[in-house]
Amino acid sequence: MKTVDNVAETAASTSYRQGYEDGLRLGVCQAVMERIPATEPYYRDMKVFYIPQGFHAIDQGISAALSSLVRECIVVEAPKMLELAQKERPDLILVLNGLHVFPENHLEDIRRVRAMGIKTAVWFVDDPYFSEDTAAACTAYDVVFTHELGCVPFYSALGVRRVHYLPLAVNVDMFKPLRCGPEHLYDICFIGNAFWNRVAIFDELAPFLRDKNVLIAGGFWERLSQQDLLGRSVRLGFIPPEETVRYYNGSKVVINIHRPDEWGQDNRNSHRISGKSINPRTYEINACGAMQITDIREDLTNYYRPGYDIETFTSPEELKNKINYYLEHEEERRIMAARGLYTTRQEHTFISRMRTFLEQF
Repeated sequence: MKTVDNVAETAASTSYRQGYEDGLRLGVCQAVMERIPATEPYYRDMKVFYIPQGFHAIDQGISAALSSLVRECIVVEAPKMLELAQKERPDLILVLNGLHVFPENHLEDIRRVRAMGIKTAVWFVDDPYFSEDTAAACTAYDVVFTHELGCVPFYSALGVRRVHYLPLAVNVDMFKPLRCGPEHLYDICFIGNAFWNRVAIFDELAPFLRDKNVLIAGGFWERLSQQDLLGRSVRLGFIPPEETVRYYNGSKVVINIHRPDEWGQDNRNSHRISGKSINPRTYEINACGAMQITDIREDLTNYYRPGYDIETFTSPEELKNKINYYLEHEEERRIMAARGLYTTRQEHTFISRMRTFLEQF
């Protein structure tokens, strides 16, 4: 039987090792970020309205980036857009998504804004999962941007004259290397809603994961059929970005699984457009200096190098084997994560994306 001294000694040793590993990881991350070349100064003499969707991390990243690149950026809620445009007369209005929570008269307001000679743009960042809705909205704007490569020909065919592919990015003021507490420490982490493709993967992995320190968090995870094996690892409900970033930092391996694109699989994609582009989670995990294993989207290799700054899987069995490998190879895990951090901070920030956006005007 262990004595009190034995228990205390074990706890102290575990705490010391965790502190050492965390300090080493953060030191590596800091060294990586210090080696990223400074970006060239950029400025446009423009007044821009930004109309947010309600995606906190993305909205914050875009508005902060625009504020640093143009003369004036004003964040305006959709119901106030027309009234304030008549008063302020911006050069350009950027709408994020224009879906879900936007008022029913939003597209009419956009038409009235355009009649004043103000340029309007929408950036669809939920493509292709709501193609029924974006098909009805896309022609209302002067310019359409989409993060989904497969939607560019779709919008062109609907009559949009100016369509641009603009991939997503990361808000580095929010998603970054951080020191986190013991409540955020996991071997394996997945955060996101339980779309059916994700449920199928975790149900198959359940016997492998049952005795590991795992977090599965998000909505609808009651869909799991293997609740007896994974129930203790599930945290139901929305995890805010400010907490998500701490779980990413505290986890040895973070899994990324894109949502399905099939119509009816929690989607309104009746046009059946295939998803080719990577989700914002891809950038966000890497921006934390975390080790990521993701499923493969066609566009992935345009932004990361599998096996170098990100790891990939094509089946639950391959995912299981790679989780095992990286849990047992700490140095390789740390190097992979550091490379992903470097690539992301150098190339995939909202500053970079908003510069590309502004070049079109």
